[in-house]
Amino acid sequence: MLLPRQKTPNLTLPLVGGGTFDLSAEGSERGTVVCFYRGLHCPICATYLTELQKLKDDFAERGVGVVAVSSDGEERAAAMAEKIGENGLRFAYDLPLQEARDWGLYISTSRGKTSIGIEEPALFSEPGLFMVTPEQTLFYASVQTMPFVRPHFRELLGALDFAIANNYPARGEYTGPV
Repeated sequence: MLLPRQKTPNLTLPLVGGGTFDLSAEGSERGTVVCFYRGLHCPICATYLTELQKLKDDFAERGVGVVAVSSDGEERAAAMAEKIGENGLRFAYDLPLQEARDWGLYISTSRGKTSIGIEEPALFSEPGLFMVTPEQTLFYASVQTMPFVRPHFRELLGALDFAIANNYPARGEYTGPV
């Protein structure tokens, strides 16, 4: 289990359009939002990533980088980027499922074609949203077992504003007896 204020797993993946995303080398002043999505087959992911695309500059204004990550291969990740009208949102792909598990993501099996007629991969990770500090420690995490009921990016922006203004620490780090 990932714990707030503790180092997150490493994350180094290729990016659509070239280059590499390396979480340990991120240079954002206040950290990075890592948005794990299910893949091209998920219509809810497309809607969710469209919203993230619209707000990426708002995160940047707060000193926060943003990346969307999936276990899809390059072709499917590029198709998702195109589908949402990608304009500067980074798309990392080829997430190994063991690394997805290291991040605490749930893994699902294929149920065939989705409502939009795209085949699900044999195995894929369910969504997760993480805010990682510049020191690569966990600040915030939300993990889902299915595509529904995801955190709202505007609420995360508001929470970041509060945390920045009040030097609010990551919470949930206690591991002692209860």
